[in-house]
Amino acid sequence: MSRDLELAVGEKLRWEGRPAPRCYTFRHWRHSVFGLIFLVICSYWQVLGIEMSKEYDSIWLAWLPTPFLLLGFCLAIGHLLQARLEWDHVYYAITDRRLLVKRGLFKRRIESLELSKITYFILLRQGEQLGTLRVYKGKEALLTLHCLEHPRQATDLLEEAMGDKARVPMATH
Repeated sequence: MSRDLELAVGEKLRWEGRPAPRCYTFRHWRHSVFGLIFLVICSYWQVLGIEMSKEYDSIWLAWLPTPFLLLGFCLAIGHLLQARLEWDHVYYAITDRRLLVKRGLFKRRIESLELSKITYFILLRQGEQLGTLRVYKGKEALLTLHCLEHPRQATDLLEEAMGDKARVPMATH
């Protein structure tokens, strides 16, 4: 399943995974709620603009709300479609040396972090067997693994790789 993850010579794959599809697609659901409210307001404005353009014989009044209407559509539905299409190209892997994240809808990119550079990580629980893992180097969040199913498999490997640094309490939400 490693799907184009290029491993170094002698590097061994220890774990690989993908995000849960529904969780990954709807992870920014609050944007959709805001976008839906914005879309309703802009739709009403569009109707008013059309009526006013007829009344005042000025076509620009009908076209003025159109960009905002399109923006509302993108906020309400567009990012959900983008996330669902991107999901098929998202992969996570932990080797004996690195943590790898592959993502991108049009331009695929692979991000990696050496396990020795990880200072800590946070597991944000989203369900009993579902969570998002944020990996830090110092105080800077470097990689986020969204919507992992059975995240303890990955966190156990990270704790093992961190060795003595893993003795610092891990935050779990």
